Amino acid sequence: MFRALVSVLLVISAGPAAAAQLDAASINDAAAPSAKPSRHDQTSASIARLEILLDRAHFSPGEIDGKLGENAQKALVAFADSNGLSFDKVVTTDLWNKLSASSDGAAIVNYEIAEADVKGPFLKKLPAKMEAMKSLPALGYTSPREALAEKFHMSEALLQAINPGQKFDKAGETIAVANVLVSGNPAPAARVEVDKTRQTVMTYDTADKLLAFYPATVGSTEKPTPSGTLKVTAIQKDPTYHYNPKYRFRGVKSKKPFTIRPGPNNPVGSIWINLSAEGYGIHGTANPGKVSKAASHGCVRLTNWDANTLAASVKRGTPVSFVGSQRGT
Repeated sequence: MFRALVSVLLVISAGPAAAAQLDAASINDAAAPSAKPSRHDQTSASIARLEILLDRAHFSPGEIDGKLGENAQKALVAFADSNGLSFDKVVTTDLWNKLSASSDGAAIVNYEIAEADVKGPFLKKLPAKMEAMKSLPALGYTSPREALAEKFHMSEALLQAINPGQKFDKAGETIAVANVLVSGNPAPAARVEVDKTRQTVMTYDTADKLLAFYPATVGSTEKPTPSGTLKVTAIQKDPTYHYNPKYRFRGVKSKKPFTIRPGPNNPVGSIWINLSAEGYGIHGTANPGKVSKAASHGCVRLTNWDANTLAASVKRGTPVSFVGSQRGT
């Protein structure tokens, strides 16, 4: 078990690279972030590389955006602690070296856009309200850029920044992307732990070794998650979303049940891990940038890619324990 994450605020600087153009070379050549006060909303080549390394080590920073946000900080703390390294608000040489040695290959690589990436169909706009989604034939991406950003675990803003002028709509063109598809899935999980306070999901093996870490949105004060230990009962890829009026979700006025068709922008994303409590599960999301930053309707929300990775690590019967207290939102 790794130490508490509460009140951890890093003071890592974006460094000189922040002012330079953000591109593949600057990210691949980036050294460890320096230990100076920094704005956590500032994009940095060294932070982008750090996030990619964390992702490949199965300590997900959530959406890779080049910023030292809460999710990247939580992943970094978990990685340091699980490797027995000292950590006090600074990426030490030992920590950076351990992270760099955890996987091989450049942080940013070239990728040739495939026909499937631009084929669609794409939504003109994702409706904000659930009720407006029920008439759509599918809840696909809104653009090839969104599809490619999610494929490589990136924010659309970072993908665009390292590919200036690219429209991402022509097969055969080469773009720069985060090199995150080389690490495969973590080892099968003996158990899953959902921390309501820290807004995290972690998997462990039979020896209680931490295998993988994911930032999460875990319920809300209005719709809290369960307590105690549940079990995985089913895993459904590309789920159809079923709304029941008894849920009484804020902003949904329908008094009748309705369904929303599958797709990555479905309210539960591209995967549903059903739990042994009616109506509760672990699932993906249409808004990866809001994981840990917005309330859920009682379930556990991950990025689509993290939810799919978790689904590959669990099976029917895997215990899922809920610890901590519900964080107010």
